[in-house]
Amino acid sequence: MKKLIAAVVLAGAALLATPAAANAAGYAPDSDVTISGNYVAGGIVVINFSEGAFQDNETVNVQITGAGVNDATLGALPVTTVSRGYVADADGSLDVRVTLPVGGSGSYNLTATGATSGVVGVASFTIAPADVAAGAGSTGGTGTNGSLAFTGSTVSTLALWVAGGAVVLGGGLLVVRGSVRRQRETV
Repeated sequence: MKKLIAAVVLAGAALLATPAAANAAGYAPDSDVTISGNYVAGGIVVINFSEGAFQDNETVNVQITGAGVNDATLGALPVTTVSRGYVADADGSLDVRVTLPVGGSGSYNLTATGATSGVVGVASFTIAPADVAAGAGSTGGTGTNGSLAFTGSTVSTLALWVAGGAVVLGGGLLVVRGSVRRQRETV
């Protein structure tokens, strides 16, 4: 019985320790990234990584993927696989200007990787197809108001891991309680 309890405790500790190792990998927090601009085909979107997101004056390699990405540009650089090197400002911030393809629609993902620090910053956004965007300004249009739909969660990852750990711990306590009860019944 002691071995079972020890195994449950070790398994719970391993589950709770896993997020700490993943968070230590050098990712820029979501709070360091802001996205602004016109989320329609042919629009311009600016992704801002705030002060301290990267090292001062660090070279940052930026890649963008998404539907119709062949026509997207980073600054003035249109290529099939869109990637480009930038230099972070003296305070570690970085602004990336993305011109969206005229016929593009769907989700786009931008990944910025610091060449020296290895810090990875990510940003995702969705653009409306040209036919939906055209109706956005009219009275009977079906477009969006220019803001992105919220598709995430307001629950932090830490809270999810704590809740999972509590479930595992509660299950372990139920097993121990049942075992103790059975031992008392047999005595």
